[in-house]
Amino acid sequence: MARIVIADDDADIRELVVFKLRHAGHEVLPVADGAAAVEACLSNKPDLVILDVMMPGMSGLDAARALRADDTMAGVPIIMLTARAQEPDIEQGFDAGADDYVVKPFSPRELASRVAAVLARST
Repeated sequence: MARIVIADDDADIRELVVFKLRHAGHEVLPVADGAAAVEACLSNKPDLVILDVMMPGMSGLDAARALRADDTMAGVPIIMLTARAQEPDIEQGFDAGADDYVVKPFSPRELASRVAAVLARST
């Protein structure tokens, strides 16, 4: 299936997403912050990136901007997965380059469906 990088500083959320996406047949690379996500993406060229917004060090928004600025990653879809649910937060996510925005708490089944939809649109 697809190679997916998931960045979230909450280990429980990260493990839940990894479990659900691996169960759906994807190869998943979990990392704990935005800087590690950018590094993992540049070295592994994933098919999709899932970023939490609020992480220590480099935020998911900054990571998305960094990925969009890199020619090799500019077209790779990004899903923001975050507790930030206000309209300005969502606008910031899309302005940073997100292709989709999922608010926590979330349904793992819905996330898997959104991953499939984003991947289908990107091919």
